[in-house]
Amino acid sequence: MEKIKMTTPLVEMDGDEMTRILWKMIKDELLLPYIDLKTEYYDLGLEHRNETDDQVTFDSAEATKKYGVAVKCATITPNAARMTEYNLKEMWKSPNGTIRAALDGTVFRAPIVVKGIEPCVRNWEKPITLARHAYGDVYKNTEIKVPGPGKAELVFTAEDGSEIRETIHNFTGSGILQGIHNTDESISSFAKACFNFALDTKQDLWFATKDTISKKYDHNFKDIFQEIYDAEYKEKFEAAGIEYFYTLIDDAVARVMKAKGGFIWACKNYDGDVMSDMVSSAFGSLAMMTSVLVSPDGVYEYEAAHGTVQRHYYKHLQGEETSTNSVATIFAWTGALRKRGELDGIGELTVFADRLEQAVIKTIEAGRMTKDLALITSLKDVTVLSSEAFIKAVRQTFESLA
Repeated sequence: MEKIKMTTPLVEMDGDEMTRILWKMIKDELLLPYIDLKTEYYDLGLEHRNETDDQVTFDSAEATKKYGVAVKCATITPNAARMTEYNLKEMWKSPNGTIRAALDGTVFRAPIVVKGIEPCVRNWEKPITLARHAYGDVYKNTEIKVPGPGKAELVFTAEDGSEIRETIHNFTGSGILQGIHNTDESISSFAKACFNFALDTKQDLWFATKDTISKKYDHNFKDIFQEIYDAEYKEKFEAAGIEYFYTLIDDAVARVMKAKGGFIWACKNYDGDVMSDMVSSAFGSLAMMTSVLVSPDGVYEYEAAHGTVQRHYYKHLQGEETSTNSVATIFAWTGALRKRGELDGIGELTVFADRLEQAVIKTIEAGRMTKDLALITSLKDVTVLSSEAFIKAVRQTFESLA
């Protein structure tokens, strides 16, 4: 069979630990036999980020702006233990945070729903899509470890030299400080992306912050969403028969547990980080969640929403067999390939992506799955497959669909 030709490269961002192992398996078994794969490769593994003083992460973000579509493997965000383990020059920031700050936009995450993997929340009948703001807050913060007594102030100096100054706290001993920010431009882009996605998918949109406590920072999000909705989207939403709904984040958490699903839940950056893990886990597994960052300029970066699966990687290094779920990583590739096909007018590429996703779902629904799903499935007499065996089973199913 002649391989599918590509005209424009994808930006390929390799990652760390067990997901890096899966990344190569997926390419070797599911992509390279069928596609003349064109990528511009960036190694975002922690060792290489350390060697390049993290410049490779910034370079990969710029390449994504250039080519329009990227696919990213899971990467390590180092902590103190990783500093020692990898002998790091410094505690490099989250690659995801760096890339999201460079691209701006919104991360949309939705569970991959298959028969036999029922949500833990039994009334969730339809998927819940998390829309996560991808700029600012704690992911682009400034922190100080306060050594002792003193006054902490928040100061803004305007271009004309005038100042706004507020006392944060009078410290009587040691402590910590954190400064976060956002911009009206980025919040507006976030709001429009959410409203447009809701219209495209014909789903209600929820938005939640903590504006009762954060009367300026969070309230600004609420105000901008409402202003844009009233000015540009209210009539469109009414015509589409969908609703925009604002509430406090704690109320949204309570409501979502009793909802039936089938809506988009928009969250600020940190809230979206936490809640997308909760939703994906409740739908079955963190490895059963799609994730795409959409920038205001129409740039797309696809990734798995989970981590690098450290525990399985250590087993793999010891020569032990693992049963690691690769579904979200496969869907990151299919999402990127589909979008590349759409943008370049290569119908074969979009059909390939659709067919590969169908093969993944059919493989699981036929009772062949990794251990994490076997532990929660309602299917009977399932076969637990190793990491590599699952990917090969998907290839078998894929070829049977031809």
